[in-house]
Amino acid sequence: MEYTAAVITVSDSGFAGEREDLSGPLLAEMLEANGWTIVHRTIVPDDFDKIAAELIDCADNKNIALVITTGGTGFSQRDITPEATKSVILRECPGIPEAMRAESMRITPRGMLSREASGIRGKTLIVNVPGSPKASKECLGAVIDSLKHGIEMLMADGSTRH
Repeated sequence: MEYTAAVITVSDSGFAGEREDLSGPLLAEMLEANGWTIVHRTIVPDDFDKIAAELIDCADNKNIALVITTGGTGFSQRDITPEATKSVILRECPGIPEAMRAESMRITPRGMLSREASGIRGKTLIVNVPGSPKASKECLGAVIDSLKHGIEMLMADGSTRH
């Protein structure tokens, strides 16, 4: 089975070319080091419709197994990535963001302020991580070992026993 992945950076300033995207390349590198093939990378602004459209395209048209978003998970008025994600997923996967927040809380009490979401659309798993390189690396690192098993279950025709 090929493990395909996309990394979507959500950032107004990154999209406008005003700030270098550091998290997107870092996450792509982490995924590749863990056996994932990056088939799509992009930057979109903090715009609900554009985020949702990109997620739908990755799942429905590109048939990418795993989509990681970085950015837009904080408290700012423009941080709407979790809401856009929840609008397109069909089933939530609350354990993934719970595990990421638990790991973040070990490092800083402010980890509780991150609002990541995760869920399934068709045969695509979508996972939000924070936008800062340090936090995105910590959060993806907390769950990366379990994501392949999740994708294997998602791709299976029925229940798998392990």
